[in-house]
Amino acid sequence: MKQTSHTFLDNAHTALQDRDKAARRDFMALFTPLIRNAAMDDFGHFEELRQHVKEVRQHTLDNLDHYLTRFEREALHNGNHVHFATDADQLNSIVLDICQQHSARRIAKGKSMVTEETGLNDYLKRAGLRVMETDLGEYIIQQAGETPSHIVGPALHKSAAEIRELFLAKHDLGERELAETSDMVGEARKVLREHFLKAEVGVIGANALIAENGYSMLVTNEGNGDLCANLPNVLIVCTTIDRVVPRARDATAMLRLLVRSATGQPQTCYTSFYSGPRREQDSDGPLETHFVLLDNRRTEILASDYREMLQCIRCGACLNHCPIYAATGGHAYGWVYPGPMGSILTPLLTSLEQSNALPNACTSCGRCAEVCPADIPLPDLLRDLRHDENRQKLSSSRWRLGMRLHAWLARHPGLYHACTGIGIAALHLLGQRKGSFTQLPMASGWTSERDFPAPQGKTFMHQYAALQRADKAREDKSAAVAKPPRRRARPGSGKASGERQEPGLRADWPLKPDPRRPGKTRPGTAGGKGTGKGKPGAHPGGPRGKKPRSRQSDDR
Repeated sequence: MKQTSHTFLDNAHTALQDRDKAARRDFMALFTPLIRNAAMDDFGHFEELRQHVKEVRQHTLDNLDHYLTRFEREALHNGNHVHFATDADQLNSIVLDICQQHSARRIAKGKSMVTEETGLNDYLKRAGLRVMETDLGEYIIQQAGETPSHIVGPALHKSAAEIRELFLAKHDLGERELAETSDMVGEARKVLREHFLKAEVGVIGANALIAENGYSMLVTNEGNGDLCANLPNVLIVCTTIDRVVPRARDATAMLRLLVRSATGQPQTCYTSFYSGPRREQDSDGPLETHFVLLDNRRTEILASDYREMLQCIRCGACLNHCPIYAATGGHAYGWVYPGPMGSILTPLLTSLEQSNALPNACTSCGRCAEVCPADIPLPDLLRDLRHDENRQKLSSSRWRLGMRLHAWLARHPGLYHACTGIGIAALHLLGQRKGSFTQLPMASGWTSERDFPAPQGKTFMHQYAALQRADKAREDKSAAVAKPPRRRARPGSGKASGERQEPGLRADWPLKPDPRRPGKTRPGTAGGKGTGKGKPGAHPGGPRGKKPRSRQSDDR
């Protein structure tokens, strides 16, 4: 697959111009989080299971060599062939060799992001093989000559009208209406049925590899994976080395989070476990089964600070909740994996130099980390990649200079507040008449797509300080109103009638207990900490009466 990640900004600009697709993305951005949240609420144990799956994935990655060796041993015992591919070219070559050994001409293929990563379809087509995608979404984009825009729903960017026109153009089936969605699904089923029956080799992926028994697990909603696995004589399972888990119950625990996070279902329509080739007592199944396990720089990631990214279970939840993905769509990211997970995986699997724009395609809202079923700190990893980008001087010199100036200014709070106050006041004066700016120097990236709102005239810190002063003034006023009146001087006391006299404090007077605080004396009485004149002393916490919070040290 040709990579265009280096032109992400241009890709995003183009995507934003298509208002119909943008409207569909907006609808999906509202709809998919709702069904995911409903599924998790009904489940009720999201956080507990997430921590369990995280621990399992971390343990497996810490002992990856052990579990891969055990999986290989058990898979061979089940009658499978196991191949390890270092990179994309080696995986493609292994699959082609297997096909050529069996003189295969037709390949029935299930949805697999790994084979998208290696470009397997084009590689086999150049060798003269006919490869047919059998997942409905993958089939649609294959007919359209496009690439997936989502790792779960590859054709989410297509409208029903576009798919109808595509089928009418690609399927030579005579005059027909295809008025309903069910009509289009039925037609795709009819076309694919012949290919299922004639394919000599089936190629599928795997959501998990189970080390304890050598099985693979595949999750689908259409059943095409089972047809690809059981009808052809040869089955090839293409996946990556990080898909392995220790036990079958670990795979099913991951499944409970995967399906709810991906589609909001409590259970997928088809969850299949493949053990190996057909046995004597079996009535169907492949005669020969191969596992091709791809590395493609994953061992490098495992040894790096980004190893947590290998915990990803490919659910797509981070895409569904990402405002950048919702605005631009998956094609803007320019490679196989879009969204937050793609903004990390693409630089790691290709190079940061080719895709340094992707880690910056983030608002740092943190929604992706909140919903990630593997509890991957996606925003932190994106910030680390931006740090690497700056360290390697991959961004423009003007941008790096601006960031250095901002960092220096942020280390001088007084100067920072003064500069921002002047800037906001100036923008307020210039923009208060219209309320916004259509053009601003050094902000064309914003104003090219939307107006820049004129600020209110004061910074947040200035407004916050004003609120604090107003609160203190109200509290002082309330305290003055609530203060009891002083007693007038008694006639004949020797004092002038206009002079006030308060009783003095004598050490031999009995202490009065404070009814509001048992065991405490009233302020101003003997033993208290008052002023000696019946007035309470100032609270160390200031006007709000709260004690100052102690600063915690970094090593706590």
